[in-house]
Amino acid sequence: TEALDGPTNHGLLCVKGRSASFDFVHSPQRLTTPLIRSKITGELEPASWDEALDLVARRFGEIKARHGGSAIAAFACARSANEDIYMLQKMARTVFETNNVDNCARVCHGPSVAGLQRTLGSGAMTNPISDICENAQVILLVGSNPEEAHPVIGMQLRAAVTRGTRLIVVDPRDIALSKTADLHIKLKPGTNVAFANGIVRQLIHDDLIDHAFIESRTEGFADLKAMVEAYTPERVAQICAIDPRDLIAAARLYGRADRAAIVYCLGVTEHSSGTEGVMSLSNIAMVTGKYGRPGCGINPLRGQNNVQGACDMGASPGDLTGYQKIAAPGIIEKFEKAWGTQLPRFKGLYATDCFPKMIEGEIKGLFIFGEDPVRTDPDTHHVIKALKNLEFLVVDELFLTETAKYADVVLPGRSYAEKEGTFSNTERRVQRIRKAVEISGTRADTDIFTDIMNRMGYPQPHLTPAQIMDEIASVTPSFAGISHARLDGAENAGQGLQWPCTGPDHPGTPILHVGKFTRGLGRYSTAQYRDPSELPDSEYPLMLTTGRVLYQYNACAMTDKTEGINEISGRSFIELNTKDAERLGISNGDRVKVTSRRGAIDSVAHVSDKTNVGESWMPFHFQDGNCNWLTKAALDNICSTPEYKVCAVRVEKLGASA
Repeated sequence: TEALDGPTNHGLLCVKGRSASFDFVHSPQRLTTPLIRSKITGELEPASWDEALDLVARRFGEIKARHGGSAIAAFACARSANEDIYMLQKMARTVFETNNVDNCARVCHGPSVAGLQRTLGSGAMTNPISDICENAQVILLVGSNPEEAHPVIGMQLRAAVTRGTRLIVVDPRDIALSKTADLHIKLKPGTNVAFANGIVRQLIHDDLIDHAFIESRTEGFADLKAMVEAYTPERVAQICAIDPRDLIAAARLYGRADRAAIVYCLGVTEHSSGTEGVMSLSNIAMVTGKYGRPGCGINPLRGQNNVQGACDMGASPGDLTGYQKIAAPGIIEKFEKAWGTQLPRFKGLYATDCFPKMIEGEIKGLFIFGEDPVRTDPDTHHVIKALKNLEFLVVDELFLTETAKYADVVLPGRSYAEKEGTFSNTERRVQRIRKAVEISGTRADTDIFTDIMNRMGYPQPHLTPAQIMDEIASVTPSFAGISHARLDGAENAGQGLQWPCTGPDHPGTPILHVGKFTRGLGRYSTAQYRDPSELPDSEYPLMLTTGRVLYQYNACAMTDKTEGINEISGRSFIELNTKDAERLGISNGDRVKVTSRRGAIDSVAHVSDKTNVGESWMPFHFQDGNCNWLTKAALDNICSTPEYKVCAVRVEKLGASA
């Protein structure tokens, strides 16, 4: 596989892009015919497209007629094209008549969208990757292991450090980048808010703040200053289990730099205080005036290839395309006029809030497009119980995933290699994808949604992906200047356009918030630190946190179709600290049982000092010991993202290594 030399990757590919991004396309396990669950056998059996789509339309229509659109939900696919996601949420709102629409950002970067919208007015990465790596003098890397989770970016960050960029790593684990960092602050999981508040206090006390920026571009500084005063280095050190001198050194290294960027990921967001964690990091950049300039800003690294686009396209209960708020005056009316129908006005539910409603019987029908919550969502028992309680479940997928096995209807969709359209990457860059192959028996996802819409009484024309993007542009100010024709033109071919792109002659926006924040004045967070929802105790004495490994992707639905990848990394494991392992009589490679209050799994012990004493870590990819049977569905109090990064477990030895 040869990498395109694009503006974001600069000719770089990770091992998954180089070796595991194509085998799954032609896998013999691909779904190539619709499946309907037989009332006689209870098994999923092959059916025609007409049979399957007729059943989907009829059953959702019946649920809507009996219980209203609030009894239906739809989840969008963060690996699919913008055009697909737009049509999915349009289908949900026009014919399911529901605002219960969401995407996998709910279990990863929902706090980024919510937190940055509140503080800045725009919930996305502020600066391009190349700008950060070339122009930042200091990078504050928080809760992110980019060399494994975002390796193309990780390679560029490592190159920047090699060239002399100063690096502060804030992470509970030893990661590869921490070995070359100026500082590694190995804080306790779940203490990000205390850490950020302590940094802000130190910046204020050292007078490393930008008084003119604070005065002219922000509001509420006095309240922030009063709130952080209690977060002395000594108190923060006690909460975070760090050396207070490291906190002071980190604040001074960041604050004295003219250009410093904050880069973060799921170690910040996947907490019950995730949104507050994001906003607290924003405080650091705001008090130092490090917004709207090269080499600065706050930059969440998005995981799945189009999770940014899924949010941009309105796959959210409170937003339509381009983060236009359903509750804002005139927005619903604008879309009703454009779509020629009346739209639901009730406040929709986040995906993570939908599962309890399924168990309670309030949500009765669910359409899942390309997501596998049985593998990826917390507390797997809870998810399965919810899906089993539905009256009707439809899954549009490439493979018979763990979630699809519970469906009443399974529809064979298409992968990136089989469709035209666009993706929006982590730096807001909208780029073209082009059809390379066709898998017989599958159908374009946009056509699937269009056929369901027509069957349910909405006259949706069959549009090409280019025509769908034109429709998106017509209702979305931040996408108004984006079209397939323009992306294919000589000026932008291979480069894409970064939104906001507000007209056909607009060049796009590499850096957000230049001169003015999207919301006007920047807003500070005055969130106080609070404990995670579950802490270790005598029965469950170890803290477990979760994450990704380099060689696998998300729920392994695609990457595990490449045998070479599985040979390198194909099974569950748990990282234990050397002292904890010694206390438990566990050696490296031993088989172990890991138990939480929600479930138990078998895994393999990896003994090292990567984690602190009393802490452990697991990847979430592997079905042979999926840590999400253990994790807790405690939700962020603002945007309902689960607390994957902290739960209490005990570990017991099962047997010696094979």
